[in-house]
Amino acid sequence: MLLLNRLECFILVILAAFSSVCSSRVLELSDRFLDVRNEGQWFVMFYAPWCAHCKKLEPVWAHVAQALYNTNIRVGRVDCTRFTAVAQAFHVNAYPTIMFIKGPYDYTYSGERSKEELIHFVNRMSGPPVQQVTRVESIDILKSNNPIFFTYVGRQDGILWDIFYSAAEVYQPHGYFYATSVDIAKRHFDIDTVPAALVYKERNHFYFPYSDNFNLIEPEHLNESLFRWVNEERFPTFPKVTRNNIHHIVKTKKYLVLAVVEENKLNEIAAHEQEFRDMVEIFVHKNKQKYHSRFQFGWVGTPDLAHSIAMDTLSTPHLIVLNASTNEHHIPEDDPLQLTPEAIEIFLDSIHNHTAPTFGGNSLPVRIYRAWFEAKTSLYDMWLGNPVLTSVLFGLPLGFFSLILYSICCADILDAEEEEEEPKHEKKE
Repeated sequence: MLLLNRLECFILVILAAFSSVCSSRVLELSDRFLDVRNEGQWFVMFYAPWCAHCKKLEPVWAHVAQALYNTNIRVGRVDCTRFTAVAQAFHVNAYPTIMFIKGPYDYTYSGERSKEELIHFVNRMSGPPVQQVTRVESIDILKSNNPIFFTYVGRQDGILWDIFYSAAEVYQPHGYFYATSVDIAKRHFDIDTVPAALVYKERNHFYFPYSDNFNLIEPEHLNESLFRWVNEERFPTFPKVTRNNIHHIVKTKKYLVLAVVEENKLNEIAAHEQEFRDMVEIFVHKNKQKYHSRFQFGWVGTPDLAHSIAMDTLSTPHLIVLNASTNEHHIPEDDPLQLTPEAIEIFLDSIHNHTAPTFGGNSLPVRIYRAWFEAKTSLYDMWLGNPVLTSVLFGLPLGFFSLILYSICCADILDAEEEEEEPKHEKKE
């Protein structure tokens, strides 16, 4: 028994030491950071000690620091409540804010706060906008490590190369961009024309529709077309949509079709909801050619995002379509559990033909109702999370306001009674 206790103590000491080592990889930065920010590359989290989202990010940030420890990228964090000068210098107005800092330039991260996505972001930003591929086997490595990447094939000059490089500079925070020769590309892709720009995703590759005829038109048109193509193709066919990435997805200007399910704390989905999501995903892949140019599909695991779009409480599973240009949305009339691929096809065709019922929009009454719904939902979520704190935050101001109103009203009543009363004198005979 004594030996077992000593062994347990030894294991606890090792775990504590390991935890300490991992946490020590994160550099605690101060105001001096402003003097050394141009020295090397930095990955920094700006936080506040009272921020719940910051506390949730702390273990993930420690793992990121551990993974990048042997690189030339230093991972740190700044307590913005103590070092306000740093927060002001980087225009931090929300917590946590994550930035990659390279010399005089800084790039704010706006993706998912997972270790994998954060490291992908660093890998993209630490190199040039377009990375060169000079070995045949490198393409295989890229395919296994990067689910989506863009590649330029051909001589690196001319209008297509210039615009491809410009697009890479803009979308570097969101995707990988490479350039390679025709000989290397032919080992992995079907190359018909050169130069070419292609995207690899979901074990297939798709070309930007470029031909020599583009040289006869205005460069602005080619620039707009290529930028729009990159922005559309940088997303998977059926991604998970969250509050962190939905504002990027709606920039495609397509209808956003969302399969709404609910995940538990272990990211598990009920069997009937999983079956619904799988049915929608299979439909999406089978009909990609028909709907790809008009619809972007995805799924959400937190129904509150769909509630915000519909301004109502939706049961799960459900299907909702958002028109990002008008803020209008569409909901099928059929019971979601009874939806079939054929019914989904009819529903989407009716949206495209403008015959489906439309809800929401940007009118003044709808904006007022949306603001009220969001306020009500936020207050309800606060109450569920911490009813005591919610009562204090809203109860005290309301209590003081009620006392003030009561004192004002009572004072007026008392003054009125005093003015009306007159002294009574008895007559003496």
